[in-house]
Amino acid sequence: MTLLALDQGPIDYVWAVPAQAGRPTLVFLHEGLGSISLWRDFPAEVGRATGCGVLAYSRYGYGNSGPCPLPRPLDYMHREALDVLPALLGALDIGPHILVGHSDGASIALIHAGSGPRPGLMGIAVMAPHVFVEPVSIASIAEARRAWDRGELRDRLARHHGANVDAAFLGWNDAWLDPKFLDWNIEAFLPTIAVPVLALQGTDDEYGTAAQVETIARVTGGPLVLIPDCGHSPHRDQPEATRAALSSFINQLAATLPN
Repeated sequence: MTLLALDQGPIDYVWAVPAQAGRPTLVFLHEGLGSISLWRDFPAEVGRATGCGVLAYSRYGYGNSGPCPLPRPLDYMHREALDVLPALLGALDIGPHILVGHSDGASIALIHAGSGPRPGLMGIAVMAPHVFVEPVSIASIAEARRAWDRGELRDRLARHHGANVDAAFLGWNDAWLDPKFLDWNIEAFLPTIAVPVLALQGTDDEYGTAAQVETIARVTGGPLVLIPDCGHSPHRDQPEATRAALSSFINQLAATLPN
């Protein structure tokens, strides 16, 4: 465990693969219930496939990072994208980099990239992103709450979040199930994204339809990849296809850097 002291408290981060000369850093942004450990070996595999350095971290209230107060504000993804992520990148002196986000982490990447000039940002790859709220999302999140109330989900998540387990789940779940969250929408950030965007989603995603990635691709002009026989977690459900899509996108961007 390596902790970085930021204004809001300590952030746990790890270099899954060391940065190499002439290659960008891949910054992995986890899902709404994720953490460093829940990525398992996938970030390192992508790093080895591309020769890029890999940075992963747990957001406040997740994993071994500092706590966060509950309830989370409904704009919690905006705050991560506009405040915490820039502070972390600056504190670690990250140079050329590509954001790789999953679910909530993908939405954070989109907000970050679309909110103004981002020095060093070369591109973003978003897996199972959300840009607006759909009924299927709310239905699946409500089902997760029932699993939590039965105790089974809390026990599984506690292995990855420890003392943060209640903040990790309730901070995410209560926000998404708040009736006011139905108006949450980040489409306004898409037209101002100035870097290439890869949008990737499983065809059987239980948390969103293909309309999410189709909207991103239509506005940003970036490539869209739909992975068959794949749910909400492409890196776990179809790791080989997901790794291949990410590696192709990342290698094209990395080739633009001077050796």
